[in-house]
Amino acid sequence: MEQTHRVEELITPSLEALGLELVRVSYGAAGRPTLQIMIERSDRAALTVDQCALASKTVSALLDVEDPIGGKYNLEVSSPGLDRPLTRIGDFERLAGFEAKIEMTEAVDGRKRLRGQVLGIENGNVRISQGDGAAVVPFSIIKKAKLVLTDELIAAAQTQKRM
Repeated sequence: MEQTHRVEELITPSLEALGLELVRVSYGAAGRPTLQIMIERSDRAALTVDQCALASKTVSALLDVEDPIGGKYNLEVSSPGLDRPLTRIGDFERLAGFEAKIEMTEAVDGRKRLRGQVLGIENGNVRISQGDGAAVVPFSIIKKAKLVLTDELIAAAQTQKRM
């Protein structure tokens, strides 16, 4: 969606100046739409409520001036949470070893949806365990991907391991 791309371009430099990274921008919903902005700290430490509030104020000011959405909407700034979306190729490398669900625009090995352990990146492709082997998914055809909430993921988050 062009609106979300414009929002990403507009807010990314200011978020980076705050030591934050943009994870995802989404827009939509019934009734009054919501512009959801997911952020995380660049150093991967836990995001605080105060940091979310500061990011929200910063983003809100930019959006008020530039008005890339037009019309009324709710602004929501949050962390991606444990079962976070995987939106950047680096997410698949950094979060290798955890279970994920991937939805693709094209079939890979006859399937448009895969679930398995993320094995990392190889030649710009995402590798995910499948049965006895691995599926290789071009990053460019990933429509949606997110971590699956597992005991291992919860344990890693409690020790801030690789998150």
